[in-house]
Amino acid sequence: MVEIRQQERKTLLALEKLGGKATVEQVTSESKLSNAAVMRAALMLKEKNLVEIIEAKQTVLRLNREGRLYAVKGLPERRILNILLEKGEIPILEIPKKVDITPSTVPVALGWLVRKKWALIDKTENKVKTLWPAKAPPLGNEEKLLQILKEKEVVVAEDLSPELMDAAEVLKKRNLLKIEEKAKRIIQITEAGKSLLKTVIKTAVEEVTQLTPELITSGKWRKVKLQKYNIWAPTAKTWPGKKHPYLQFIDEVKEKLVTLGFKEMAGPTVEASFLNFDALYMPQDHPAREIFGIYFVKAPKYGNLNAYKQALKNVKSTHENGWKTGSTGWRYKYSLREAARLILRGHGTCQSVRTLLSKDLEIPSRYFSIVRCYRPEVVDKTHLTEFNQVEGIIVDKDLTLRDLLGVLEKFAIEIAGADAVKFKPDYFPFTEPSVELSAYRKGYGWIEFGGSGIFRPEVTLPLGVDVPVIAWGLGIDRLYMLKAGIDDIRLIFTQDLDWIRRKEVV
Repeated sequence: MVEIRQQERKTLLALEKLGGKATVEQVTSESKLSNAAVMRAALMLKEKNLVEIIEAKQTVLRLNREGRLYAVKGLPERRILNILLEKGEIPILEIPKKVDITPSTVPVALGWLVRKKWALIDKTENKVKTLWPAKAPPLGNEEKLLQILKEKEVVVAEDLSPELMDAAEVLKKRNLLKIEEKAKRIIQITEAGKSLLKTVIKTAVEEVTQLTPELITSGKWRKVKLQKYNIWAPTAKTWPGKKHPYLQFIDEVKEKLVTLGFKEMAGPTVEASFLNFDALYMPQDHPAREIFGIYFVKAPKYGNLNAYKQALKNVKSTHENGWKTGSTGWRYKYSLREAARLILRGHGTCQSVRTLLSKDLEIPSRYFSIVRCYRPEVVDKTHLTEFNQVEGIIVDKDLTLRDLLGVLEKFAIEIAGADAVKFKPDYFPFTEPSVELSAYRKGYGWIEFGGSGIFRPEVTLPLGVDVPVIAWGLGIDRLYMLKAGIDDIRLIFTQDLDWIRRKEVV
């Protein structure tokens, strides 16, 4: 004998009333059970071979904000035609005022007027003239669909006629519709389920799922059947809240760096060019400082550098003639106004400059920061206009390139999970020697992380530091890509809930 629970019984009886086959929503309405309860019952009934669950995709249509506006007021071309039917012709420049549409909408509306053969455009007089008789044309399929969506709010595309399906494509191209793919679940009674309905279910004693005070005081608990609970019953998947996988990774990196003796650096997102460029011995005519290399702040354009008077004076002299660094400098007239120009932080190295300028700087010491940086990059699978960078410096006597390479190798292997690393010479205005780090992971390949090196005397001496400083700035987004096996950086910042939900918590 198949054991049937109360909610399973109600689900089967509701299906019988609905003809033996219905959607989950229909069963929910008929049985008065919750959607979750119906799905749990359906899963149990499926295990007992009493029902089948059929999944099918359906396309759901709903109007966006502009679509709802057009559903109420009418399409722009229809509104223009209504004026044309009264006046015969309208100067194109007067359309926005007479029809109450934005100037940017006018070209699109005129295009549809011509396409629908409702009007023509006289380019010599810069007017639009009607081609339609006094009576307005009947509603087109797009307008009919707008009215349907206005009344129903949501429509299943598969339920529409071929003509309205074509109209939906037109409205989609006009960006008036929101289209979503949804899974539709249909429950159907099997032959075994039908047999059970005839024999057992209709005569079954109703079970009680909750022992109430009334049942106890009245003594009815002796006569009713208490439902047994099956702890092995399948349940719907739940997605509890959790930290985003990438944020979790960043926290792990911070924890490891703190464990290694590093202190965290801090600084603002809006930075002065002096701290982002000048103090790093980057000349004021460097290409990276052009509009296509950095984001400039529109207002206010300039910041206050009074807190860095001595360092500013030293950096100015270093750029112009080398100051006391042993360098010849860049040999140009340094602009204090350009130094005060405000930008969005272009790299994390400006955090290191702030730390080296700080009165709290310790020698020896280790510092790190993980910050958001901004550059007008072309977005692709390895570049974003906003990205995170992990920046680190070690300040101590007698530091060498070997120390730097050892830190970078440890960083790539222990934090990013790399199997191998390689270094190659590079060039940066603020380090010498300079090294580029790449790492390899089996099954993933090689990926470039960023640059590193030993700060030049032209950087450290003007800031008041006379010991070696090894520094690196690595793309932590790419570190995570390597660790998580992701080949597209855009996936890290995706709004794809399915990917976020299924990404394991470690």
